[in-house]
Amino acid sequence: MNFTYGKKEKLKSKKLIDQLFSEGQSVSAFPLRLVFLETPLEEAIVAKTGVSVSKRHFKTAVDRNRIKRLMREAYRLNKTNYFNKISTQYAFMILYIGKEKPTYQQVEKKMNVLFDKFLKKTSHEKNNKE
Repeated sequence: MNFTYGKKEKLKSKKLIDQLFSEGQSVSAFPLRLVFLETPLEEAIVAKTGVSVSKRHFKTAVDRNRIKRLMREAYRLNKTNYFNKISTQYAFMILYIGKEKPTYQQVEKKMNVLFDKFLKKTSHEKNNKE
């Protein structure tokens, strides 16, 4: 897995997003929340990922876009650490639920905590199934 975040990896499908929020599970590491769903994807990639920031907390598009850019960058740089070992395919939506504007260091730190929790939760569920 490389350090890119290309078009094939972006979560765009309205059907998949609706299914993600209706059937998906979530983990949180404030101010981030990850909603995920194990799903078969047409492309040969591990995950389709989207990011979102609440319009309620950040009125201006400039602020929302900056936070989304920070979240995508933290995801792009750290995804290889977490998804090289995973063989199943997932759909992810990363939500920013805080009220203050974060720095990149805060976002990256919480992103790592978030994906650690995700891996623990998915490995725990797989162990229970067996």
